[in-house]
Amino acid sequence: MKHMMEFTAEMIAGFLGGDIVGNKDAKVHTVSSIEEGRAGSLAYLTNPKYEPFLYTTGASIVLVDRAFEPSQPVAATLVKVDDAGACVLKLLEMYNAAKPRRKGISGRASVSERAQVGQECYIGDFAVVEEEAVIGEGCQIYPQVYVGRGVRIGDNTTLYPGVKIYEGCIVGANCILHAGAVIGADGFGFMPNAAGGFDKIPQLGNVVIEDDVEIGANTCIDRAKTDSTVIRRGVKLDNLIQIGHNVQIGENTVSSAQTGIAGTSKVGRNCFLAGQVGIADHVTIGDRVKVGSKSGLDKNVPDDEIRFGYPALPGMQYHRSAAVFKRLPELAQQVRALEKQLAELTKK
Repeated sequence: MKHMMEFTAEMIAGFLGGDIVGNKDAKVHTVSSIEEGRAGSLAYLTNPKYEPFLYTTGASIVLVDRAFEPSQPVAATLVKVDDAGACVLKLLEMYNAAKPRRKGISGRASVSERAQVGQECYIGDFAVVEEEAVIGEGCQIYPQVYVGRGVRIGDNTTLYPGVKIYEGCIVGANCILHAGAVIGADGFGFMPNAAGGFDKIPQLGNVVIEDDVEIGANTCIDRAKTDSTVIRRGVKLDNLIQIGHNVQIGENTVSSAQTGIAGTSKVGRNCFLAGQVGIADHVTIGDRVKVGSKSGLDKNVPDDEIRFGYPALPGMQYHRSAAVFKRLPELAQQVRALEKQLAELTKK
């Protein structure tokens, strides 16, 4: 539950360009879901299936779409706006911007004299910034972060506790890396040898993360064998994702948790990869592709396609196949019966 300064319905309506139905002096100091609403909280109704909670919620103020008309009496004050979902986002952004930013370098941090740190930065306890690293202005580097030699980080980027960025990697501006993310570990490269073991292939490249990227907790992005593993502007990666060496992910692509992308594959822009998607090595995924949960892709996918299943099939083909699969026992029984009838007919 988010805590914020106290606001009246009149102030909120003024900020959002909304209309008030109820008490304009109703006050809120926190945000809640409509089902968990209590006195002093601001809730919101963006999905019609949650409308029943509007009539039982304890929230003091509820944001609703301007066209919404309640079918029962409502105790809460309503603020009617053009787009309740967008207005909730605007309020949360306002709250987030109002939070005090941490500043200063902790005396318990280790920052090399040969590193460059921009103005208005925060570097927390036990963080390590190695030589030749360059950190932009307004960055927030939380405790126990490791920034390796020659790493470059753009302005206003946040590294939460325990983020590890290996030597030579680049992170853009306005990025968010959540706790435990590892950027630039070695790619998974080994060559079988005559003794039956494996020789390690040196991984000499780096990782380049462009601006406005968010990377979830414990997600790992491997450095390239040569050149760069590249995460383009606006990409959003969930927790527990593995990105292999020399992978490229296009602008504004989104991936849910536990996705794995093997080395040298390319994913286009504006794609959506659902949870636990697996992409084999050297596969190219086009732009605006959508891939369903647990799907496995081992072949290239053109632009604007939808894939489900393992091995992944085009959307409608998968659904037709799934419908047949559910009936396989009955179909097998019918085939056996038909074979028996056919055998009897051929005897005659």
